[in-house]
Amino acid sequence: MSFPPVRGESLRTALAGLLDGLPPTQAAKAVERLITHYRGTTPTDAPVLRDRSDVAAYAAYRMPATFEAARGALAALRAAAPEWTPGSHTDVGGGTGAASWAVADLWDGAPPRTTVLDWAEPALALGRELAAGALDAEWRRERIGTELRLDETDLVTVSYVLKELTATDRTALVAEAARAARGAVVIVEPGTPDGYERIIAARSVLVGAGLTVAAPCPHSGACPIEPGTDWCHFSARVSRSSLHRRVKGGSLPYEDEKYAYVAATRFPVTPAPARVTRRPQIRKGLVLLDLCGPDGLARETVTKRHGPLYKQARDAEWGDPWPLEDDGS
Repeated sequence: MSFPPVRGESLRTALAGLLDGLPPTQAAKAVERLITHYRGTTPTDAPVLRDRSDVAAYAAYRMPATFEAARGALAALRAAAPEWTPGSHTDVGGGTGAASWAVADLWDGAPPRTTVLDWAEPALALGRELAAGALDAEWRRERIGTELRLDETDLVTVSYVLKELTATDRTALVAEAARAARGAVVIVEPGTPDGYERIIAARSVLVGAGLTVAAPCPHSGACPIEPGTDWCHFSARVSRSSLHRRVKGGSLPYEDEKYAYVAATRFPVTPAPARVTRRPQIRKGLVLLDLCGPDGLARETVTKRHGPLYKQARDAEWGDPWPLEDDGS
């Protein structure tokens, strides 16, 4: 099941005007400094985004990628629970609101009322400015940590936040998200080995709190990946802005954002029978699929003699459920 983006273009348009008046060199330096910080190993206990220049540069650089990663995770949740529509949403550590845009995009017919919580006032201010007239949202300053108490809400998102916290704060935050969520919790982290480890730890807390894993896993049992041998992650394609090209170089008009995630619910769901965990390898007359299913990891070879399943395999993408849903076409 696919969900065409509705608000992504609106977000890109809004972001395009952020850097007006900010010298390109200054914007690039701000992004480089912030990237260096986020790639570090020391959790922060204070806002990293210090002023509007920092926020504008980093939002223009990172919001599209965060939006696409959050959207990918939320789309998997929606595919597992197509009849569920959240009426309220809390975006914890939401900064400038990328995940909130993704939520509004996925439930565009009836987007929920959103509350964005973050400790960086410049990020909240810019998020409020970007969302004016586009999102039904409240922007509130809160310290994200063990003392945070959330109002009950249908959906809680926590995207690219856990790395910034101590281990104690991470566990407390995920437990609080599970307590407050009447419907679902979606957590997204970078698609790195340590990002995956944080997702697995969060997944254990959510399952221990009584939630059911809706995606990406086809079950709520232990992850079949042997620790240290591999990590579960997915990819979202992101259009590169001129700022991306200045900071990173390269000639391609896009880049692939790698992310790891877990979506868990307090209501019954229908998880994917299996999930494609790597890019399918298309060969002459066959497709090789790396899958995670209830019985663990497996490689499946689909050939022309499998008939309609072969066409599905050729259409399958990394992160898709398997078999693909029949859309009637």
